[in-house]
Amino acid sequence: MIEMTVDSIRVSLVNYQRVVILKQKDADRLLPIWIGSNEADAIAIRLQNVAVARPLTHDLLKSAIEQLGGKVQHILVNDLSDDVFYARIVLDVNGRQEEVDSRPSDAIALAVRCDAKIYVAASVLERAGVTPEADKEPDEHAAEGLSQTKDDEIKKLAAFRDFINTLDLDSLGPGEGGKS
Repeated sequence: MIEMTVDSIRVSLVNYQRVVILKQKDADRLLPIWIGSNEADAIAIRLQNVAVARPLTHDLLKSAIEQLGGKVQHILVNDLSDDVFYARIVLDVNGRQEEVDSRPSDAIALAVRCDAKIYVAASVLERAGVTPEADKEPDEHAAEGLSQTKDDEIKKLAAFRDFINTLDLDSLGPGEGGKS
């Protein structure tokens, strides 16, 4: 498990879809995950500390977990299959650990509300993670531990890599985080 933080939420100018960008805590590697606009808003509202008149769905989930004696320990983006990411919400419920299947977007929206850590399985980060400062050839990817990644998976994830490489992340000032 590799610890990540929410770097930003972006909108693709090509198709207006949202992407949440997770950043490896102690490295420059990013993991883009396409998400829905409602989930993007739910994450951004919490990250920007926007006050809402009534609890949103993820606020309700947090309250329900807490009222039932649970606590969100962390979330884990644990799998990537056929271009679909999968996640688990790991709860401490009265001293025992429970895992709940989740979409990554919902798990992240919950994690930012609970100040829970966000992790990504190493295998997922190896297959879908990108480093923005380098346009690397597949041979260089192999040197980074991607040797087991199939060529067709690299091609499928090229849209993520291309999108990340078009972002001007250097223009973000400290504290801004690029959240929109």
